[in-house]
Amino acid sequence: MQREDIKIPCEGEILDAWLYPAAGSSAGSQSPAIVLGHGLGGVKDMRLDAYCERFSQAGFVCVAFDYRYWGKSSGKPRGLIDVELQVEDWNTMIDYVSKLPQVDSQRIGIFGSSFSGGHVIRLAATNPLVRATVSQCPFTDGLASAWKVGLLPLPKLAMLSLWDMFFSSKDEPVRVPLLGKPGEAALLNSPDCVAGCRSLLPPGVDKFDIEAVPARLVLHFPFLYPGSYARRVQTPILFAICGSDSVAPPGPTLSYARQAPKGVIQINNEV
Repeated sequence: MQREDIKIPCEGEILDAWLYPAAGSSAGSQSPAIVLGHGLGGVKDMRLDAYCERFSQAGFVCVAFDYRYWGKSSGKPRGLIDVELQVEDWNTMIDYVSKLPQVDSQRIGIFGSSFSGGHVIRLAATNPLVRATVSQCPFTDGLASAWKVGLLPLPKLAMLSLWDMFFSSKDEPVRVPLLGKPGEAALLNSPDCVAGCRSLLPPGVDKFDIEAVPARLVLHFPFLYPGSYARRVQTPILFAICGSDSVAPPGPTLSYARQAPKGVIQINNEV
């Protein structure tokens, strides 16, 4: 199906997004919709199109977007990861979709994976426009994920984070690698991260547009607990959990997921 490139204003920046029509819809009709966002360091070109195509064929209007500072969206410094701003980007996109004439505003769902899998739990609990949610291999517990980086890299990462927060400029932040080998000071350094993340790149692309991000996120990371919102989610939510997840430990996620009143848990133990 023919998708449309769209630009959405958001607090002085522009969010770049794809809009997919619902297959089989007729002129003047309204369809359910799904908003999709990527995980830590991901952009929509990294296989969100595959999800959009399947959902679109199933009769959903789909919108996949890039966070500000990422992909084709505007904002500097490039690669900045700020949870509150990313959640606001989600709210902006959900509001935009709810006002599309071809969308039934009473049937809006959201789909997030990994880092954004945590965002969508929070959004499901706080945004009344959200009626259904898919949280795929979600990041739910910052401290549990921080320990996965390893004891040796943590002091260096913390030092770089402090330097970035207090001594860097907006245009020249102190950066840390997004991906690294085990033991290296990087946000994602488990044995399968490099190969796994690179497998999501589009054909013909062999590197990320942004391979090092502002380090300020590091010291915030252990204090992020999006899973704690699960008990407040009053609409259906699917937790698709990877039982062998090397970045977002499944144990804490299962504990949170069981607290969701209308939660459905699906565990995949395949590597």
